[in-house]
Amino acid sequence: MNLTLRIWRQKSAQDAGRLVQYDASDVSPDMSFLEMLDVLNERLIARGEDPVAFDSDCREGICGTCSLVIDGIAHGGLRGTTVCQLHMRHFRDGQTITIEPWRAKPFPVLRDLVTDRRAFDRIISAGGFVSVNTGGAPDGNVLPIGKEKSELAMDAAACIGCGACVAACKNASAMLFVSAKVSHLALLPQGEPEREQRVTAMVRTMDAEGFGNCTVTGSCEAVCPKEISLDFIAKMNREYGAAILKGSH
Repeated sequence: MNLTLRIWRQKSAQDAGRLVQYDASDVSPDMSFLEMLDVLNERLIARGEDPVAFDSDCREGICGTCSLVIDGIAHGGLRGTTVCQLHMRHFRDGQTITIEPWRAKPFPVLRDLVTDRRAFDRIISAGGFVSVNTGGAPDGNVLPIGKEKSELAMDAAACIGCGACVAACKNASAMLFVSAKVSHLALLPQGEPEREQRVTAMVRTMDAEGFGNCTVTGSCEAVCPKEISLDFIAKMNREYGAAILKGSH
């Protein structure tokens, strides 16, 4: 396959970026999208040019590190798939592909396709955990959990925190991410003691980080590689409302 790539290049957070065109020749249909970028970078380095900076880690759809907007769609538009799982056979020979970073104010571009997503880390630090203040963590098997709740909690826990929901949302809302993290623990007995404090702290941190409000367009669910349901946003809203009524400020 021979492709034309239009890639966002930006030297630093302070510099203005622009789309730069590259030719990618002899691309194997069996390559992943990131492998294709690896080959491009090898060729750029061989020519004495700066390689394209992009994030990757596990390359197995688990870590949430890969974060590219491909032809205007986060992760490339193949449902339930991260960029590292996207293969070049889903593109056409001779196609022009535009590759950009996440576009959201809380995710500033650091270099080329790399964005700063530490805002998610700060939201998790605000309450996305279960405190164990003394001794070791109790064995999870000693607390019986119903099948329906355990499966729903697992669905929420599937969120890998990639940020595609933010990048796809016209409001740059992080509600799908936060609701998945809140719901996961709210559904389990281990998360019950800190339930109200957790949701209020995480929602307020989300707002303080500059993420927008949810207007239920569904774009977040459409691009989520783990297909997290919008239902979790409704659950988080109920959790938050109940916490405010109980006075968990």
